Formats: sequence, structure tokens, C-alpha cells
Amino acid sequence: MSLDLSALAQAFKGDLVTPEQPEYAAAIARWASNSERNAKVVAFVKDALDVVTALKFARESGLPIAVRGGGHHVGGASSSENGLVIDLSRYLGGAAVDPSAKLAYVGGGAIWETVDVETIKHGLATVAGTVNHTGVGGLVLGGGYGWLTGAHGLAVDNLVQATVVTADGSILTANMTENEDLYFAIRGGGGNFGVVTEFVFQLHPQRPTVYSGMLIYAASALEQILEATKKWWSNVSQDEGMLEVTTVGPDGSPIVALFVFFNGSEAEGREKFKLFLDIGPLADLTGEKPYEQLNGLQNPMAKHGRAVYWKGVANKHLHYPSIGKAHEKVIEAVESGQFQAAVLYEYFPLNKVNDVPQSATAFRREAMVSNVLINVNWDGKAQNLTQEARQIAHEISDILNTPQADLTTTESLGYSNYDPEFANKVVDKAKLVFGDNYPRLQAVKKQYDPDNVFNKWFPIVPA
Repeated sequence: MSLDLSALAQAFKGDLVTPEQPEYAAAIARWASNSERNAKVVAFVKDALDVVTALKFARESGLPIAVRGGGHHVGGASSSENGLVIDLSRYLGGAAVDPSAKLAYVGGGAIWETVDVETIKHGLATVAGTVNHTGVGGLVLGGGYGWLTGAHGLAVDNLVQATVVTADGSILTANMTENEDLYFAIRGGGGNFGVVTEFVFQLHPQRPTVYSGMLIYAASALEQILEATKKWWSNVSQDEGMLEVTTVGPDGSPIVALFVFFNGSEAEGREKFKLFLDIGPLADLTGEKPYEQLNGLQNPMAKHGRAVYWKGVANKHLHYPSIGKAHEKVIEAVESGQFQAAVLYEYFPLNKVNDVPQSATAFRREAMVSNVLINVNWDGKAQNLTQEARQIAHEISDILNTPQADLTTTESLGYSNYDPEFANKVVDKAKLVFGDNYPRLQAVKKQYDPDNVFNKWFPIVPA
């Protein structure tokens, strides 16, 4: 039976896209092709009132709901099979800066590139991710590590206010003094509590150029790199960061790629990373670059349209045998001819992150050295290899976890934004993800979404 959209269309200011229309394929397309779902209708909302209208229609029609900001996650949280997608990207993707107040007003459908470009015009910046076509909403609602984490904490720690449309159609302001419980919950609790149509971020003075770029090494340099990492990490400043990637290069050669960052001049940056430069990279692509290019360094590794499986894990020890063995597994996966694969080790100083009390935000904070992201991807248009990719990712995770006997169960899950298996509605997993904050989040969920309308990302059971 076809869906009667006449009542919705009459009250809706934005665009409604259904399977019969030529633009439907583009409307349901996602960064990871295997996260696409066949929605009955995609509602490109123009404002918060459009969100209210779309929500009301979906609930009255019995349609499951998904919310799309950047559409960047691999688990399908922004897609809905036979449901309604509230898409913020077309009309709510802008960013405006108040330089005197050092605040950025960012639409719920914006990507980080937009934020970076607008804020740096005023000599300001906030904590973003490490791929600039990632959606602002997904990253910040799930925590948000980034290059400026050492200096300014998580993205959620820089979120000073949000406009949230809740399940009953209320349009609420959430900050330290208004709807404080909702403000607590959205800072790490994902999309469990409503649709965020606007974020307001604290901005910080930012120099126009930074030292950054990629160093490429032969795989044989891995042990030397890890020894250098231990020394560097023991004396790291808040203005530094690094991603280490064990992968296979375009020519089929196993490599280790380092993305380095220092919030200063090239001369200072080269001194900070001298230990790594002295190892002798095959290629040195680092230099002093415009700040707004920093979050685009990884873009060539994160192109749209491939099928992707992710797995996260925490790294508390720089254990060369396990990291080397994990790289061997990556090489084996790539040599099969079916996959591209990589393991990313994120080194962002976490003092500012862990100075924030555990009870201040929904996000779970832990003492570790780095987040690890295992990325296995393939041509999803050619075949469905999700289960095979999942097995590879979990084998690599097991290799990295084995020498870490002191990992807690929650730490072994890794960073929640790197977990694709949140949509299985396993309550115990949500309890692990939110830890001691889970009971409080259940109470907030009962207040703002008692019917669990928003259930696409580690769904919280209302208390």
C-alpha cells in the first residue's frame, strides 16, 4: 500500500523524496554504501518546525524514524528501512560565528569542513574530528575526539548549547541552566533524546597555520616507530597529536603512515617529531599548512561509496608484538584481493578529557593511551562481504586485546563512535557504553522519549 503524504506535504516547508523520484538514490546514499537503507520517505527539513511536522507524521503513520546529519557512520543509524528519514543536511548545514563571544552556531546537518572554514576566518576553532566530511551531529553527540583534544578536550566539552526537538514535538534549548538533564544526556548519549537542529560551540583562538601532514615508512620500521612513540608520548604537549596507521600502500607494499600535528610553526613541529623524522621515512609530506586543511588529511583514506566495517578498541600499552601481528592480519586481508584494510592508532593527549568529571556528561571517559580503529572496507556494489569483514576486524581486535589483561570490558569495546553494532538493541551493550551514567540516562530517556522513538544508536531503555 502506498504512503499518503498529502497531509505531510501540506504542512511541510522542505522537500519530500520518495522511491519514485529521480533523486531518491542520492537521498538515501551514505558515506558507507552498506549503511544505506530503502526509506519510504526522506524529509529534507528546513527548520525545527519541519522536524516537528515530520516526527508527528511518522509517529501517526507507524513509521520508524532515523535522523541524518552527515550520514557518515557505518552502522546505518542515519538510515531507515521502510521508514522516514529526517534529513538535516540540505537546509541545516550552515555555520555562523559570533567572534566577540567566541561562539559558533552550527546547523544539525553541517559537516566539520564548514565549521573549520568559517571559524578560522576569525582566528578561531573548536574541537572537530579527523575527517572533515564527517557530520557534526554524529561526532559530537557520541563524544568527539579530534586534533585539538589535547588543548580543549572533547567536542562535547565544547558544546555550550543545543536546540533539540523531542519525541513529543517540543522544541527545547539545552544548556547549563535550561533543561540541564537533557544537556547532560546529549553530550555523549547520541541521538537517543531527540533531533538536534542547532549546536552552539565554544571557540578558541587558533593560529592560521599548523605543522601537519603524512610521513610514510616501510613496514620494517614499525618497531622503531613504536619505540619513538613511547618516548614522544612520555613528554607530549597539549598542542600535539598523531595518528599511526598500519596498512598497505596503493602499490601493494605494507606501510606505516603517520599523520602528525603540532599547533605551531614547521620549525617547531619538526623538532617535536624529530624522533620520527630521524627514522627515515620513505616520504615526508609534512609542512606548515592552513589550519582548515588539517581535518582533511585523512580524506583520501575515507572516500564516499565503499562498504565499510569498523571495530574499536582501547590501547593501553604500546605492545610491538601484538601491533605487528595485527598489521600482518591487515596485509593478509588485503592480499586476498577482496578488501582494503587499516588499523589506526590515535594519540591525542587526554589530560583535558579526563579532567572533566565522569558524571558531568553522558560520555564515558577512560584512562588509556589511544583509541584504535580497525577499518575493513570493500566494493559493496560488487558483493556483500560484511560477515567476512566483521570476522577480520574482530580477529585483529582479539590480537590487540590479548596482551592487555588489564582492559575492562567497557575499554575492550573501544570508542562508541567506532562501534557499528549499536542497532541490535542489545540493552547490556548500552549499559556498557554509558557505564555508571546509564541509570541517569534511563531517567532522562523516560522524560523525553518514553516510547523509545529514537532508538538507532545504543538504544537506552526508559527507566
